Amino acid sequence: MGKLNGTNPNHPKKGSRITVDPIRDEKSIKKIKRKLKSSPRDYLLFVMGINNGLRISDLLKIKVGDVRNLDAGETIGIIEQKTKKANVLMINKSIHEALHHYLNSKVLEDDHYLFQSRNRDDKGNHKPLARETVSKMVKTWTDGMRGNYSTHSLRKTWGYFQRVKFGVSFEVICKRYSHSSPAITMRYLGIEDKEVNDILLNEI
Repeated sequence: MGKLNGTNPNHPKKGSRITVDPIRDEKSIKKIKRKLKSSPRDYLLFVMGINNGLRISDLLKIKVGDVRNLDAGETIGIIEQKTKKANVLMINKSIHEALHHYLNSKVLEDDHYLFQSRNRDDKGNHKPLARETVSKMVKTWTDGMRGNYSTHSLRKTWGYFQRVKFGVSFEVICKRYSHSSPAITMRYLGIEDKEVNDILLNEI
């Protein structure tokens, strides 16, 4: 993050934190998808990010061989980098289509990182994209949209739509996020107040 200078509304006051928003509008998601369709790697990263609820650090560890032969509906096991807990990556239909769009766009070996960068290690192998790089990419994708967006926005977008569009309970989303309680999940997604206000409109 840049230095706090009191001039940028995305910077918090001392002692507070920046709130990262989910993408709440389906039209915005479709717009981003159209924008990224000509960049298969970035398109896959966006689609995978908003369809799984995983942290970006876990997506960046995936290698081509982990997912190349998976069909829609199949999963791979992962160990979360932050929590060290076991979790899964689900290949749903949207991810499956985006994955093969990417794999058909260039030659990728099984030991390559799925989201590789141009940077190479000492052995000449491509490194995965850095988290900071992806954060800048997300900010570019969401340019012009109201709110503050970063890598966590992809993970939050998954949870937001699971709750608001599909009606999934906070308890289930909480389990997916490995949160300690549904209350944390409610605050994390930033929709607690809206739901409370909405039920006050119910007439008895």
